[in-house]
Amino acid sequence: MPTPQRTALYGAGSIAALIAIFYIWAWITLHWSYSTGERAGFMQKFSNKGWVCKTWEGELSLVALPGAAPEKFIFSVRDDSVATHINQLIGQRVSLTYAQHKAVPSSCFGETEYFVTDIKAIQP
Repeated sequence: MPTPQRTALYGAGSIAALIAIFYIWAWITLHWSYSTGERAGFMQKFSNKGWVCKTWEGELSLVALPGAAPEKFIFSVRDDSVATHINQLIGQRVSLTYAQHKAVPSSCFGETEYFVTDIKAIQP
């Protein structure tokens, strides 16, 4: 029969193992991308959202053909310097460089699986 000290040790070990698994999973999903690419369109919306975990979330309006209904590209930003640059380009035609990270374990890292890493203004 296990002693109370041994039971407490098993409980603490189990909690530590769960925390370690969460940390490792988060690190893997945030550092290895599923895909990378660029999208071009008009920077439509960008805000710092969240109750506890504040994240930068944005919307890029993709227009394929004149007169066609625009498609929206929803994305997150983790880097504050990129967020500052995006805020300066609201309403302009831009090109976003992004990395797609699937199965990120919490919305504290971003609400979407698309994380923007760079932005460039497109000259008309």
